[in-house]
Amino acid sequence: MPSLPSLGGLRGRVPERPVSAPVTLSPSAYVVDCGVYVDGARLPGLWTHTDAVEEVRKRGDGFVWIGLHEPDEEQIQGVADTFGLHELAVEDAVHAHQRPKLERYDNTLFMVLKTVRYIQNASPDTANEIVESGEIMVFLGRDFVVTVRHGNHSGLAAVRRELEEETERLRSGPAAVLYSIADHVVDNYLDVTDNIEDDIDQMEALVFQPRSRVSADQIYLMKREVLELRRAVMPLAVPLRRLAEGYTPLIPEHVRSYFRDVDDHLTEVSERVINFDELLTTLVNAVLAKITLQQNSDMRKLAAWVAIISVPTMVVGVYGMNFDHMPETHWRYGYPMVISVIITVCLTLYRIFRRNRWL
Repeated sequence: MPSLPSLGGLRGRVPERPVSAPVTLSPSAYVVDCGVYVDGARLPGLWTHTDAVEEVRKRGDGFVWIGLHEPDEEQIQGVADTFGLHELAVEDAVHAHQRPKLERYDNTLFMVLKTVRYIQNASPDTANEIVESGEIMVFLGRDFVVTVRHGNHSGLAAVRRELEEETERLRSGPAAVLYSIADHVVDNYLDVTDNIEDDIDQMEALVFQPRSRVSADQIYLMKREVLELRRAVMPLAVPLRRLAEGYTPLIPEHVRSYFRDVDDHLTEVSERVINFDELLTTLVNAVLAKITLQQNSDMRKLAAWVAIISVPTMVVGVYGMNFDHMPETHWRYGYPMVISVIITVCLTLYRIFRRNRWL
């Protein structure tokens, strides 16, 4: 993704007065990180959310970024009160299982993004799970970003480190953080679709391999995993488009173009996911057609062998009735003649069925 070279110079410089000493606290189980950013640089020290927002508002510059991981209602309440988060959005952030969406509450944006992670398997035809999903909720205000994560794979530590190394991007404030998170999530979508494409290629090769044992159940499982990816990808298009089109003044004009870039990448992912679903449907139909063809072949073989076996069965059945006046019962060559006739007829039928590819 492109960097944001044009995002700098939009904030004032750090005032020369000394930084007030923050309260030093050990991070809790649900508070992953809390940082104060002024003029694109992170202020040193550990901060509570209350001290962090007080410092920013006292300066009149900068913003707070606090990251939470699966907090409960009691744990998030203090953060919600400090930043004035809407109770409905807070409820969604705690309970999760939301569709990707974008909502505006007064001067705060609430955005939900679904994260996905590819699960490596030895072979696609033996996999029980391919995609694992999680969620990231983002509260965006004029001077704060609150991220709430659900799932163990949806960490934002790498995003934070990358942003802290590029002060030009952070000078644009909370909007740059939201862009970087969306960019990170969509990049993961691209990585997952690359891996799924490889799995589908392997599955396609297995389906059309002679004497293949791939079942339709396994392909349905892969379709279900692709459907989970589709539920994460498709609904995100509308929120990204709204951010790119000036849905809120919290996203400056110079940042909107970068959301358009993320939307372009999301469109690419969406098209690939749709193609995956169509291809898997084709593979299911191919497997079912192979099963039907195999069943027809088996029925032809059974019918051919039944026809062959019916000849000796009929002859032996006739001569097993033990009547006194039956033709050729006392003829010296009767038995070898009957056996010869049976073998001749059976071999003739066998050659006919082989020529017609029934056997």
